[in-house]
Amino acid sequence: MKIIRKLYDWVLHFANTPHGAIALFLLAFAESSFFPIPPDALLIALVLGAQKKAFRLAAICTAGSILGALFGYAIGHFLWWTPANEFTGIANFFFTNIPSFTSEAFFKIQKMYEQYDFWIVFTAGFTPIPYKIITISSGAFNINMIMFMVASIISRGARFFLVAFLIWKFGPQIKSFIDKYFNWLAIAFTTLLIGGFLVIKYFV
Repeated sequence: MKIIRKLYDWVLHFANTPHGAIALFLLAFAESSFFPIPPDALLIALVLGAQKKAFRLAAICTAGSILGALFGYAIGHFLWWTPANEFTGIANFFFTNIPSFTSEAFFKIQKMYEQYDFWIVFTAGFTPIPYKIITISSGAFNINMIMFMVASIISRGARFFLVAFLIWKFGPQIKSFIDKYFNWLAIAFTTLLIGGFLVIKYFV
C-alpha cells in the first residue's frame, strides 16, 4: 500500500508542472495496460487548475486511455500465449507484479465474456474494475475488435467527461465528493444502465 500511495503522490505532482496534459495522456495510456493508478485523480487536479480547459483535458485523457486499451489488447493477442497455449513469461510477470491481475481473475473474465460480451468491456471502462485486466484478456481471448473499441470509447469517454463536467460545473466544492463516492456512483450508474437494457430486451 505504501508503494501505491507513493505512486499516487507522484502522479499528482504533475498537476503543478507545465507538463500536466502530457503526463495525463501518458498516465491514461499506461493505466489501460499495466499501471495501477487511474488517471482520474490527475484529471481532477488539472481541471481544478484550469476549468476552461476541462473538456480538452477530458479528451486528452480519453484518447490516451483508448490508445492504451489497444496496446493492452495487443499484449494479450500477441504476447500472452506460447505456441503450446500456455502462459508466456510476460503473462506470468503480470500475474506476479500487477495489483489485482491474477490468473483467477483472468479466467473469470473469459466466462463473463461468454455471457455479457459488450457489457463487460463497458463496465470495466466506466467503473473501478481494473481496466487493464479487460484490455489484455480481450486480446488474449480474441474478442471482436470493433465491439471492444466501441465499448471502450463510450465507457472511457463517459467516465472522463463526466468527471471533467462536474469539476467544470461545480468547481472545488465537489472534489471531495468525487474523491469519496465516485466508485460507488460509477457502479450504480452502470447497474442502472445495464438493467435498463435488460428490461428492454426481455420485457418490451
